[in-house]
Parts: sequence; C-alpha cells; structure tokens
Amino acid sequence: MKLVETLKEDKMSRAVAINGSPRRQHGDTAMLLAPLMQGMIDAGCDVELSYAVDLKVKSCNCANMYCWYKKPGNCCLKDDMNLLYPRLWDADILILATPVYIPLPGEMQNIINRLCPLLEPLLETRGGRTRARFRKDVKIRKILLVSTGGWWEKGNFETVVTIARELAEDASVEFAGAVIRPHAFLMKQKGKLTSEGEIVVEATRRAGEELVQNGAISQETLDTISRPLIPESELRGVYNRLIPQQ
Repeated sequence: MKLVETLKEDKMSRAVAINGSPRRQHGDTAMLLAPLMQGMIDAGCDVELSYAVDLKVKSCNCANMYCWYKKPGNCCLKDDMNLLYPRLWDADILILATPVYIPLPGEMQNIINRLCPLLEPLLETRGGRTRARFRKDVKIRKILLVSTGGWWEKGNFETVVTIARELAEDASVEFAGAVIRPHAFLMKQKGKLTSEGEIVVEATRRAGEELVQNGAISQETLDTISRPLIPESELRGVYNRLIPQQ
C-alpha cells in the first residue's frame, strides 16, 4: 500500500501551458498543443492554458535584479505576470508552446525573461556552468517544449530547443523534451486534417498521456510527431514559387 501511495504522489497532476503563437487557438502551434493537453487530461492531469498575446507583460527592465536582491521572489513590475505567477508556483509541469520565429515571438520571450522571480538567487556551478534553481515553494519539476515551424528540417528548431533546455537546467529541473512539428501547415489541406495529420495528432495526444503516466515521452512517439510529410525539395519549391516575379 505504501508503494502505491508513493507512486500516486509522484504523478504529475497539474500543468500550465503557455501558447506563444499570435494566432492563439487558430495557429499551427495550437494544432499540436491541443491534443497534447487532451492526452494529459485523459491521464488525470489538470492543464491550464494561457495565450501569451492576451497577457499584458512588460519586458524585464528593472536592471537591478529586484526579484533576487531587493525582495526575493517578487517582481517590481505590475502587470499580467502577477496573474500567471501563482499558477506557475503550483504547477508540476510547465509547457512552453511556440512557433519558431527568430527565435521566439516577442510576447513569449518577455514571459520567459519574467520567470526570474521563481528562481532562488543562490548560484552554484554544475558541469562548468553557473546555475540556479527554482525556489523551494515552486512545484515545477519538468519543462516541456511544444514547437511548430514552417521549414522542412528538425534542425530549424535547435535554437528554440536550446532556450527551453537551458531554462530547465538553470532552474535545476528536468527538461522533459521537445515535441516538434516541422512544416506543420501541411498537416491540413483546405482546413481539414490530412491522413498524415491525423497520425501526428494522435501521436501528440499519446505524448501527453505518456508524459503524465510514465514521466517521459517515448522517442518513438516523438519521431512519429516530427516525421517528414513531404520531400525537402518539394517543400522548397512550394516556398520559392511564392516569391513575387520581378
């Protein structure tokens, strides 16, 4: 009985997802995030979604690390981050969902920068890198990236993946991986999912279940989500034909 109780306590029960796409629920990022969230909910996890574009979040600009050295754990800026902080404090999983820009939409970058109050100011060195960790009262144990892009290759996500992984390592929590979908727009034709798109959506739902039930997403599931839908040369031709003729 004690073993069963311990397993139940370790289960991820609350998640906060932040969708950084300016297109909100109509974008390609939502097309991937929605089934992932549904899979997590099916596995018994409460998931709360916020759209970065709907939050009025200023850039981090106090220039004196107020949240570390003046009043630790508190941000001096008064805006919608104060609505988000309590939800983040109480979440087991933080999901950062974003399209690939250069590298992130501005609203999403502001939110990531403003996570600093969740970190302890006590620094340590691990693996030759300066790191911090989440405050003791912050429950986040995993950070997951969900990202979509228009170009063909998975390498196009490297910068965004690095940002999410570095955030997890700076906070001393697990980077739960990157659920990525290159050329995501090809999952639909004339507004409806293609057969390949349906396979990706189902795999993404399964990824959510796996994360909650097993604590990790299998490589097989991740590979199904990100597999090519079209030859690279064909997609390149699609884009190049959009160039206006001189």
